[in-house]
Amino acid sequence: MARATDYYQALIRGHRRGVLALFLRSGLWLASLGYGLAVVLRNLAFTRGWKKSERVPIPVISVGNLTTGGTGKTPCVEYIARHLRQKELQVAILSRGYGSEQGRNDEAMVLEENLPDVPHLQGADRVALAQTALEELESEILVLDDGFQHRRLARNLDIVLLDATDPWGQGYLLPRGLLREPRRGIRRANLALLTRCDQVSADTCMQLRDQLRRLAPELPVLETIHQPLDLVNSAQESAALERLQHQSVAGFCGIGNPTAFRRTLEQLGAEVRAFQSFPDHHRYNREDVDHLARWARQQSEETLLVCTQKDLVKLRCLHLGNRPLWAVRIGLQAHGGSTLQLLDEHLDRVSNAL
Repeated sequence: MARATDYYQALIRGHRRGVLALFLRSGLWLASLGYGLAVVLRNLAFTRGWKKSERVPIPVISVGNLTTGGTGKTPCVEYIARHLRQKELQVAILSRGYGSEQGRNDEAMVLEENLPDVPHLQGADRVALAQTALEELESEILVLDDGFQHRRLARNLDIVLLDATDPWGQGYLLPRGLLREPRRGIRRANLALLTRCDQVSADTCMQLRDQLRRLAPELPVLETIHQPLDLVNSAQESAALERLQHQSVAGFCGIGNPTAFRRTLEQLGAEVRAFQSFPDHHRYNREDVDHLARWARQQSEETLLVCTQKDLVKLRCLHLGNRPLWAVRIGLQAHGGSTLQLLDEHLDRVSNAL
């Protein structure tokens, strides 16, 4: 599965060459035409009122994106829920729960570990989840995780995240690229957060801002980073990030943007000797664990095993192949020494209306 995902990523990014790769990309492009038509018609139906959005009597804050996975919604959702809890509001998180067919998915487990006092409801029908949160949990405000394309549930604030390292998903709609809908869909947003701005140049951020200004001139834009906070393990122990400096590391992850995680390790001073990626929301089975244990034993004795917190909460083990396993815990912060005041103001505007 991991190799298939790597092949697909290399294919759509143009890293695969030859007649077969060209043929496959052409087929994916043709499929994206049908997908795009369906998306445009669906959005038009909501815009014209042919399809109705259902509103609940409490505020809804949506966090979403234009591309599939990898923009860093989980730290943003955590920040929003924590901000609202500090105002002593009863908050509930609603999500589709991709990868949760056999239980809670990785995002839910991370949020539950970091926000134990915020319930997280998962299911395909977010309208029904909202009613459950309202009636059974007495929630006062809802955070809709990955909700930009879920237009059935009306929202009071639409926040869209764009990964600065790949904001437009290779520039094509699914399955030729990673765009869930055309770029102009960003016009529905009330606020755009550029994530991972520390992993690109200042010129790249400026170019992205210019693109957004042309697409949605009135859209407020905030530059953010995913700030590593510390290292954690399954025993809920923590270690300082300085442990990674000049440290030989073998990293792995099952997230939407594995390259970004590798860059994070390198920026923390780690010497990444080996790296493996799995599909986004990958649910590790016994075969995967055995494979990782064998892989870990192949590394030198001083090598540290490091993954993301999303991987750690699914593996729930202290060691792999007799090597300690650590995860990098991250949080949302503003880029360039600024603050998240713009985000706070939008959140307060919604919550103060209660």
